[in-house]
Amino acid sequence: MLTRRMFAVAAIAAIAMPSLAFAQATTPPAATIERQLEAAPMKKLRPNERVTIREFKRRPDLRRMAPSIDIQSINFEFGSAAIAPSQYGKVEIIADALHRILRRDRGARILIEGHTDAVGSFKSNQVLSERRAASLKRTLVGEFGVPSFALETVGYGEEFLLVPTQQENWRNRRVTLRRFDDFVR
Repeated sequence: MLTRRMFAVAAIAAIAMPSLAFAQATTPPAATIERQLEAAPMKKLRPNERVTIREFKRRPDLRRMAPSIDIQSINFEFGSAAIAPSQYGKVEIIADALHRILRRDRGARILIEGHTDAVGSFKSNQVLSERRAASLKRTLVGEFGVPSFALETVGYGEEFLLVPTQQENWRNRRVTLRRFDDFVR
């Protein structure tokens, strides 16, 4: 009976406090991040097909072709873009992967995409996603020495949900790292 009660309490807590589920996501190892970002693009563009960085950010068809990895483990406070020092170990894993990629290829460029869930207004989610992407870039550059020139940021708010729901869902609150140097002029 005690086991059932403990299970029931855990189930209620998971429903009542979805942030607990969010905390369960783990950061992929640096080798996995590195491998994903160094994969060949789904399609190689000819030089005359390449676009500007701004165009790349606006073209989901091109972004889908670029090597990428979702990072769902960085915990942001509700409505906040600040990365707490308690999250630096997770960011360090990302930084390690980026440093290794850049050692092999100084021309590598990574887009940090911020995403939110669909709770709140479209505009507030858009702004929040932009601030979270910028915050990750600042932390990677300022705390872990990743060169600023290698990183771009963009926010997509609730535009590209992994889990299509208007409810709170931790899987939608993420950053995506996307390598784009093969797509831009």
